[in-house]
Amino acid sequence: MRYILKPQLLLLLLFLNFSSCAVKEQATSKTELAKWEEQAARVTIMRDDFGVPHVYGKTDADAVFGLLYAQCEDDFSRVERNYLWATGRLAEVEGEEQLYSDLRARLYMTEAEAKAEYERSPEWLKKLCQAFADGINYYLHTHPEVKPKLLTRFEPWMPMYFSEGSIGGDIESVSTKGIKAFYEENRSLGMNGYGHGLVKPGILEEPKGSNGFAISGKLTESGDAMLLINPHTSFFFRGEVHAVSEEGLNAYGAVTWGQFFIYQGFNEKTGWMHTSAYTDVIDEFEETIVKKDGKLFYKYGEELRPVTTNQVTLAYKKDGELKQKTFTTYRTHHGPITHQNGDKWVATALMWKPSEALTQSYTRTKQRNLKEFNEMMQLRTNSSNATVYADADGNIAYYHGNFFPKRDTSFDYSKPVDGSNPKTDWNGLHPLEETIRLVNPANGWIQNCNSTPFTAAAEYSPKKEDYPVYMAPSPENFRGVHAIRLLKKADNLTLDKLIELAYDPYLPGFELLIPGLVKAYDKQKPNDPKLKQAIDVMRNWNYAVSKESVAMSLAHFYATNLLRNGSAPKGHVMERFDYYANTAPEAERLKIFSETITQLENDFGKWNTPWGEINRYQRLTGDIQQPFNDAAPSIPIGMASGNWGALASFGANSYNTKRLYGTSGNSFVAVVEFGDKVKAKTMLAGGQSGNPKSPHFADQAQRYADVKFKDVAYYREDVEKRAKATYHPGQKANW
Repeated sequence: MRYILKPQLLLLLLFLNFSSCAVKEQATSKTELAKWEEQAARVTIMRDDFGVPHVYGKTDADAVFGLLYAQCEDDFSRVERNYLWATGRLAEVEGEEQLYSDLRARLYMTEAEAKAEYERSPEWLKKLCQAFADGINYYLHTHPEVKPKLLTRFEPWMPMYFSEGSIGGDIESVSTKGIKAFYEENRSLGMNGYGHGLVKPGILEEPKGSNGFAISGKLTESGDAMLLINPHTSFFFRGEVHAVSEEGLNAYGAVTWGQFFIYQGFNEKTGWMHTSAYTDVIDEFEETIVKKDGKLFYKYGEELRPVTTNQVTLAYKKDGELKQKTFTTYRTHHGPITHQNGDKWVATALMWKPSEALTQSYTRTKQRNLKEFNEMMQLRTNSSNATVYADADGNIAYYHGNFFPKRDTSFDYSKPVDGSNPKTDWNGLHPLEETIRLVNPANGWIQNCNSTPFTAAAEYSPKKEDYPVYMAPSPENFRGVHAIRLLKKADNLTLDKLIELAYDPYLPGFELLIPGLVKAYDKQKPNDPKLKQAIDVMRNWNYAVSKESVAMSLAHFYATNLLRNGSAPKGHVMERFDYYANTAPEAERLKIFSETITQLENDFGKWNTPWGEINRYQRLTGDIQQPFNDAAPSIPIGMASGNWGALASFGANSYNTKRLYGTSGNSFVAVVEFGDKVKAKTMLAGGQSGNPKSPHFADQAQRYADVKFKDVAYYREDVEKRAKATYHPGQKANW
């Protein structure tokens, strides 16, 4: 028998069903909130006198919950932006110009793949990922005044996009211009001047990398090992944090906004510093595409393999509206198709093991000695970085990269290789024992400044002939030259002396370049009194940067103009400086120097303007893209570009301004000494907070200019003495 419901009864049942669902959803929300509040009660955050959050939790997951909550307190906008970028949703906020950055992210991992990576992760890691999401979501719940640009809820699978350490990492080497040319315009972009399709920094771009020094006890006053942690990154890119749990976590250092592991830092027993290794671990495979029966295949040996296709729909903001664009993406077993060379589609292969990389990044922070550190490094998922290491047992070590695919060295992998030839395939990974490593060299020090590992410990360095060329293609640079000179003379070091060494003002690039200019003047002898005055300044310069130096002002703009407009053949900075010092026509050197004098007069009123009048630190707002204004307050900085050999890098440019304003270089810096108790001093560009109203927005800015480091409070009794606020997540705290 069929029953026919009267309309009134049907409406009542629908209403009751809707109400039931609403009550269930509300109950779930209450359950989740209760869970957050319970976890927050197990977490204590102590803010010290510089606003550094010291986060204490019962479990590692509790510490991660509090760590992410504290990061959001400091700079939620940067936490959110990093995940907009990583998950491929930036165009929804910043517009169509970010569409191909988003597509690049989705080529390597979709949301479904990120969720699958999360689900296959070990349970302990899933707990940390859940704590990551809960910490941010609880912050948003307790701070309704904070309005996310897009991400109103964070999910535990999101860290899979952001697992190796530095936001960006390998994937930023994949050109968005190439992706756009292929996926939107169906054309070949061709290869760049380096013979491949990957992104290469411009010759004048401030080097993105770092300095790392490890010093054995034989060279220190205390007899204990020391470590210099000196990342060269965008300012305000990382916060300074301390995370502690009753499960053995007690790590201090720098965290890229949104990470739940300390990226560069130390615990009581070990310290780790990552520098960009610039190893060859990203390869391009040219695929021969064949259309057959309306389907796409690619040649591989004697067979045709089907090209994997997928539909990706991206949203983007344009003219105040949210629009969508759908792409058909392509992939071979080498990786996603990222661009086209002539009639060849190009698949770009890079390390993509999110769960394993996240495992390595987190467990690194809890290692207690060199043996454990080596065991962790066996995961081999730290692909873009070299690692400088020191520990409380007195060991120092260096790992030049960690992820190296095995390749047939008869092929040149610095350029695209033939993907149809199976011999070009990656053939597993080199074991850790085959990679470039250095442990306890007899000289007592190790350095890496993003240059060759074959000078990392002077005569005790690894030998180039012992390794495949793709493991270390980077040349020497002026920072490496500078570091070696200083470390060869190092002795009886203290933390303060190590800071002094790391900020040594000498610039070896100008030691090479400027005598060639003076020589050109002496040979040409032009009748120009102003030119003679300026040359005399350069002739008598000691090649050291300072706020008071006029020679530094002249040298910076002279070198910049040479690299921008000079006649040097293509090559790295050291090669070009050698050309301008010894080979370039003397008339060219003098012409560009004379133009530099005129430039300084036009921009600053006189050619003999001290460097500190030009080179400035300024932070007016918490915006991710900083505004700069010559009429607004700023601080003179007596540092210089790493391109010239400055160990303490200060990458500055003009921004519709006359003055130069720093945006990258020394950001977070630490010196660490390992003994019975660990001791450290740190510096953070500007301050801990991204909020201009916070007392910690700029409380380290003058200290940064004066190289006045602060002491680290590592042990709880020291933290408590310096604590300005102690609270649980969710509580109001004035600090």
